[in-house]
Amino acid sequence: MSMFSEGLVPAACEVDIAGLIGMYILQLASDNPSAILDWNNNYGDDPDKMVLFHCSNLPKSFFKDTKMTIHPIMVDNLGEEATFGAIQGRIKTKPCTLLRIETDDIYGEMKALLVEGNYTDDPLETYGGYGVIEIPKLQDVLKILCKEGFAHHVAASLSEVGKIVNEALSNYLGWNLIYFNE
Repeated sequence: MSMFSEGLVPAACEVDIAGLIGMYILQLASDNPSAILDWNNNYGDDPDKMVLFHCSNLPKSFFKDTKMTIHPIMVDNLGEEATFGAIQGRIKTKPCTLLRIETDDIYGEMKALLVEGNYTDDPLETYGGYGVIEIPKLQDVLKILCKEGFAHHVAASLSEVGKIVNEALSNYLGWNLIYFNE
């Protein structure tokens, strides 16, 4: 999956088609690889920081440093021989754009949550592909995430493309878009 995404063929875990489309949108806006991450992990007591993580499907260009290992979650069920080849490491300290899209089945429309932030150098020891991100007013973002029924995955780009994505999705496609750009 990492090699596909690095080669500009987005690949998302867990059959996340909406996440894959979000990755593709960010890729088109930035002309760079995108990734899918979990955005449901707090970082200490800082209300504007969180851990973005996945067990590792991120494109190689996302990482500061990398190592190739067994898959840290699947190894228990499948063994080392069947799970070697997972790329792991820390995400580069850079600005980023996050996008989660969903179908709103009640209203028969597409909806999206678009957020910009910055990866930090805050200490973090874990596995997979990971980083700490700072997003102003993160608690407001999380409230909307839950209230509006957005999933725990988010597409991520290491580029600031929020204005481009906002223009395309809300103005040209008419999607119901919530854009946090402060």
